[in-house]
Amino acid sequence: MKCFEMLISHSFAYGLVVSFGGGVIVVQGLMLCFVGEVFRISSTTFDSGIGLVVNMTKDECHNLQVGALLLTPEAKLYDGAKVYSLCQLASFKVGDYLLGSVLDPLGNLLLNTSRIEAQYRWVIESPAPGIISRMSVFEPLLTGLLSVDAMIPIGRGQRELVLGDRQTGKTSLGVDAILNQKSDNVLAIYLPIGQKASSILEVFLSLVRRDAVFYLSLLVSSAGSASVCQYLSAYTGCALSEYFMLIREVPSLLMLDDLSRHAVAYREIYLLLRRPPGREAYPGEIFYVHSRLLERSAKLASALGGGSCTGIPVIETLAGDVSSYITTNVISITDGQIFLSIDLFLSGIKPACDVGLSVSRVGSSAQWSGVRLVAGSYKLELAQYVELQSFSQFASDLGEETKARLERGAQLVEMLKQYCGSPLTLSQEVGLLSLVNQEVIQCISTNRLSQYIELYTSIPSWLMIFVPVRLVSLSVGLCLQSIST
Repeated sequence: MKCFEMLISHSFAYGLVVSFGGGVIVVQGLMLCFVGEVFRISSTTFDSGIGLVVNMTKDECHNLQVGALLLTPEAKLYDGAKVYSLCQLASFKVGDYLLGSVLDPLGNLLLNTSRIEAQYRWVIESPAPGIISRMSVFEPLLTGLLSVDAMIPIGRGQRELVLGDRQTGKTSLGVDAILNQKSDNVLAIYLPIGQKASSILEVFLSLVRRDAVFYLSLLVSSAGSASVCQYLSAYTGCALSEYFMLIREVPSLLMLDDLSRHAVAYREIYLLLRRPPGREAYPGEIFYVHSRLLERSAKLASALGGGSCTGIPVIETLAGDVSSYITTNVISITDGQIFLSIDLFLSGIKPACDVGLSVSRVGSSAQWSGVRLVAGSYKLELAQYVELQSFSQFASDLGEETKARLERGAQLVEMLKQYCGSPLTLSQEVGLLSLVNQEVIQCISTNRLSQYIELYTSIPSWLMIFVPVRLVSLSVGLCLQSIST
């Protein structure tokens, strides 16, 4: 009797490929399978690939049909190929060797390394930490961008959305945030989804030139990759950040660039699986997919090590429309958003942060106290400057107070401009923000303010400890005046 039961269970662990195409296969059989299970597809002579169970339905004859994703796109398949279950969840090997490496969506190394020490095997898709395991976000994650750190602060463990039209500096903002983590001991994971391979290579080489690779892991799923690889790469990146958060107990930064292409890949997969389409042909559970993905970013309690995972998802909008389906979904999931305006970008204001549409729901609790002290009213002043600027276009005579506010707002906008790849240190940010409060820069014209800031930031940080900020600023102003004369 026991041998008969073993024979039945053994036969239920096998199946046959009914159809395949586009990275999606349909298997009949596998009576004991479960969602998330990995199985192997094989023939009489060679192993053809590995699949992942994602869907189970019944056909007209009430036979169980299993929809699965093909994890090895190069596999050679045919109808009737034999399938047998591995009785395990999808996982990949993790370890400290993944720092400074380039990975594929399944966690395999794309660049050869001399030494590989795999320490754990980590499940790709796991539940997010519970409420008891978390704590409030209170540590700042400095991006090195004056406009973001002063007005839209990001905390460790927060989920901050970056959205904007094409070519508005979304990737540049994330690259500056990654570059600024060199001195803060924050591990970074950059995850381009559906980007051009040339663009990914350009970003990677810029990080190599600035010596930012030793604390960075790059997961590549370019536009030439299959939709299954683009869909799974986001979960692999989250699993890698969870390893550093839970096991190594260190803060990590995860940049998902971008989730709109991830949603398109998910829609393509589930239309091939014959799932019923919903709004804009997206599946009905697209909100659940992104929420389950972004909820894995957290700030853990001190009893669990105090590690954190900060998620920065990116969404590409069309003509500045923030009311589209995927955009509103991700906005409701995250803890704030940074909106990059195409009008500000074309007018030369970089980073093109729109103060009116950008918000951080964590607020000043994730901001350093010194920055909060000197930058408390800047967001309000910029909002008033935008209103006065639109009003001044129709008014012929302006009062002295209005002219002074317009001049101060123009100087503040000029001070917030930054080139890509040049993040500021915390001391430089506090110094520049305090100079505006002390009204030191009012004697400098707006066209020369960029040169003044360049001279000011070139001063060594150790000199700021011994010399007052105002004295340093006045000396820089005198040097600027002597250069101009």
